[in-house]
Amino acid sequence: MWAPSVSPTASHKTREPVKKIVVALLWLSSAFASAANPNPAEYTVNIHVSASRMVTAHAPGFFQQLSVVIAGKRYELESESTVNALLAIGDYKAKLVKDEHREAYDSYQVYEFLFPDQKTRKFIVVGQTE
Repeated sequence: MWAPSVSPTASHKTREPVKKIVVALLWLSSAFASAANPNPAEYTVNIHVSASRMVTAHAPGFFQQLSVVIAGKRYELESESTVNALLAIGDYKAKLVKDEHREAYDSYQVYEFLFPDQKTRKFIVVGQTE
């Protein structure tokens, strides 16, 4: 009876892609796990929300627009995604996740809020007042 011969190197070659896939899946699952469990110690910025509004954009749904005080300065923040809910006025912990200054007079900042249930939401700084 005839049987195809399988060389040891052919078997090794078929296992390499499987190993790469397993490593990639493990890496992705650890990335999702860390994103799902934020470290409260990283959220050191105190933000007071003094006004909260739901606003529409060109997409269906409502964004959150907030009037806040950060380190004594007044800002307007807007959620990065549609939330379809009104955020309660009060104090929140956050961290600055993006802080770009293309020129001395321009800035682009994003804060990530940490809520009591350990969920997070990102807000873009869209205005500032004195």
